[in-house]
Amino acid sequence: MTHDMPGSPAPERDSTGVAPETAELTVEAYETDEGVVFYDAAAPAAWLQADETLDLEEMA
Repeated sequence: MTHDMPGSPAPERDSTGVAPETAELTVEAYETDEGVVFYDAAAPAAWLQADETLDLEEMA
């Protein structure tokens, strides 16, 4: 389930829900005392914070 914030731009995805090939992955992360913060290095105001991390290979 996703929740879009009011006034946020629509994601740049095609009808299959896949990001275009020209999309660059610019996600970076750092740890704080409260958890991990992920952010888009190309747009640093786009960030989220997590209390836990998961290994995506384990989730697949």
